[in-house]
Amino acid sequence: MDSYDKEILNIIQSYFPLTSRPYQEIGDQVGLTEGETLARVRALKESGLIRRMGANFQSKKLGWQSTLCAASVPEEKMDEFVAEVNRHDGVTHNYLRENEFNVWFALIAPDMDAVEAILSEISEKTGIKILNLPAEKMFKIKVDFRMEK
Repeated sequence: MDSYDKEILNIIQSYFPLTSRPYQEIGDQVGLTEGETLARVRALKESGLIRRMGANFQSKKLGWQSTLCAASVPEEKMDEFVAEVNRHDGVTHNYLRENEFNVWFALIAPDMDAVEAILSEISEKTGIKILNLPAEKMFKIKVDFRMEK
C-alpha cells in the first residue's frame, strides 16, 4: 500500500461520503481522479485487504435482535458449517478461535424468534449445536484502523 491507499482507507472506514459521486469526493481529498480512486478501492477489495464495504446500523435501534453465537465444530465439518452460516444474510461476521468453541459469529434478525429459527436451521443442516449468547448489556466502541505509522 502506498500513501494514497492509506489515505483512502482512512476516509472510507468512517467518513465515506454520502454523495452521488463518492469516489470523486474521496479523490479530491487525496489528490486523485475519481477513476484512480475507484480503481484503488477495487484493487484493495480484490486483494482481500478490504473485506466488505457497506453501512453499519445499530440493529437494536431498528427494533432488531442481535446475538453472539459460538459452536464447537470438528475440523472435518468446518467447511460445511462455515458455508451454511455464511449463507444467512443476518450473519455480520464470523471468526475462528483456538478453544473448544472454535467458531464464533454474530447474527441479527427481526426478533429473537427469527434468530432462534435461523440457528435451528443451521444446526439441523450441519448437526452442530450452536450457543446463542445475546448480550445482557451492550457496549459499543468505534474502531478505525488508522493507516499512519
